[in-house]
Amino acid sequence: MTARQKRMTFVILLIAGVAIAITLALRAFNENLLYFFSPTQIAAGEAPKDHSFRAGGLVVEGSVVRSKKSLKITFDLTDGKHDIPVQYEGILPDLFREGQGIVATGKMQNGVFMAEQVLAKHDENYMPPEVADALKKSGKWEKVKGATEAKHQAPIGAPK
Repeated sequence: MTARQKRMTFVILLIAGVAIAITLALRAFNENLLYFFSPTQIAAGEAPKDHSFRAGGLVVEGSVVRSKKSLKITFDLTDGKHDIPVQYEGILPDLFREGQGIVATGKMQNGVFMAEQVLAKHDENYMPPEVADALKKSGKWEKVKGATEAKHQAPIGAPK
């Protein structure tokens, strides 16, 4: 093998190695993305069937059912147009209650959203931006008392 052939073989192997590394990195990145879907989008079939995603909306009044034998809880989630049933097993955040905006992470199974994590708003005036957008699109935003969207603020000391 001549010196030129050795260099060409090295360059080809280097390019192949970089291509494999980029492919693996993009695949790992894509598998870890969590997209947000409203109950209307989930009902329309826009949510992935085999991949985790986030669902958000308001907990329907009177829909919370707690199991007496385990930590299993079921409730309905709505954006004002559609409701989806949610099942969660674990300890809910202290601020979880009916009529409140939440975001849950999980998968759809047999028409039920199986939540792995449930996040509730952290104070009286906060609602996740995705939930606020979904409620605005459904026309239910005005009915949520005291709710304001999260706003991005400049870092402390930054010029305004």
